[in-house]
Amino acid sequence: MEEHVVLVTEKDEVLGLMEKMPAHQNGVLHRAFSVFLFDASDRMLLQRRAQGKYHSPGKWTNAVCSHPRSEESYLQAAHRRLEEELGISTALEEKFHFIYKADVGGGLWEHELDHVFVGRYEGEFRLNAEEVSEVRYVTMEALEEEIRTYPDRFTEWFKIIWEQYKIHLA
Repeated sequence: MEEHVVLVTEKDEVLGLMEKMPAHQNGVLHRAFSVFLFDASDRMLLQRRAQGKYHSPGKWTNAVCSHPRSEESYLQAAHRRLEEELGISTALEEKFHFIYKADVGGGLWEHELDHVFVGRYEGEFRLNAEEVSEVRYVTMEALEEEIRTYPDRFTEWFKIIWEQYKIHLA
């Protein structure tokens, strides 16, 4: 079954639904969310996207990014994807939202009204191999250095969201 994204205005007013692939081909603004998770030492969890992903395969990104379904709140969708991708559950708090547009290659664009959530997690993961190949925790300093030195290792949207995260929460 084809997934749909919720098309919105810059004020988050719903315009309708569109299949995910055409929305990304046409760079249409739609709802999204990003989850940042930290351990007790304030290290950030990164996930490496599975090699089978239709764009940005094998690249590192934040814990979870995806799109809410039409009947879901941003928070409900974030919890759903934590379970679907990482096999975990944890409390989340929304911190900020912003709009961005990024060329992710292959004629695809992410143009998203992105709500950013933060949580803490220490425990085991049950990774969905179709979504995630591995996870790791990293200090903020090491992440900053790795993004600067090897930017191609990271998804385009994560580099944008990382800059927004530093503006809003660092």
